[in-house]
Amino acid sequence: MKKIKVAVIGVGHLGSRHLKTYHQMRDQAELVGISDLDKDAGQKLAREYHTTFFPDARDLIGKAEAVSICTPTTNHGATGLLCLNAGIHTLIEKPIAMNIDEADLLVNAAREHNVKLQVGHIERFNSAFQAIKDIARDALFIECHRLNKFPNRSLDIGVVMDLMIHDIDIVQGLINAPLADIQAIGINVLTSKDDIANVRLTFANRSVCNLTASRVSPEVMRKIRIFIPNAYISLDYVKQEAFIYRKDGTTITRTALPIEKEEPLRRELAHFLECIREDKKPLVSGTEGRDALKTALDIQNIIWSEHLK
Repeated sequence: MKKIKVAVIGVGHLGSRHLKTYHQMRDQAELVGISDLDKDAGQKLAREYHTTFFPDARDLIGKAEAVSICTPTTNHGATGLLCLNAGIHTLIEKPIAMNIDEADLLVNAAREHNVKLQVGHIERFNSAFQAIKDIARDALFIECHRLNKFPNRSLDIGVVMDLMIHDIDIVQGLINAPLADIQAIGINVLTSKDDIANVRLTFANRSVCNLTASRVSPEVMRKIRIFIPNAYISLDYVKQEAFIYRKDGTTITRTALPIEKEEPLRRELAHFLECIREDKKPLVSGTEGRDALKTALDIQNIIWSEHLK
């Protein structure tokens, strides 16, 4: 198997996980460098993972074939364009960018330079979701709950762009119909942005989805419930388990779906490298990342204009 020369830009909480995972995938990837604004932290991680620290991401041009961009969202556009225009295959953590104009520039740059652009919507690679995605295509009603403790990071964006966008991407990937209506409410608790949000999405085929996200919860919950004709699917992303409930005469039966648990980030990065080696379209390309961003921004605009203090 051809090893791909990879680098990580931004090695904070999430970037350090990318770094560790690439290091563990030494049969598929050669870690050629990392870059971060924090010189001390970057140098320490470079020593730990036996790679080179570059204070300036531009120094990775000509050295890396592929990069993971795990910088704050405000830097996704500029850093992504730097890499794509240099002909580097690029995985950008979600959301793809701060706005649609930036997202369009990224998508167009990837197309122009014939390189892969993947967006880090990691729940698509959760083993439980992989087990249910094909039987959930006829969803009539979907309910999503994504609750988290206050993160003290990613505070440049609100909870819709930080957490709910995962479920937006999942729902839009499952329901093959245009979005027809958005109803949204949200409040700020510990920041000036949305910290809790509840949203109702209605699609042109009359499918409906309720989404709730919070980053000020005392507990962690990442669940989705999907109602299809004559059945109901319950999925827990954290436990990586899923059950399907079916009507059997006058009773309801519950069946656990077979799941081979695997670390979602490892599966996501392996997919990215496979798309590069075999010239495949990423499961979550720039286009899907842009679509999720568009809906998230529409939701955010409703909340910010109507509900925030």
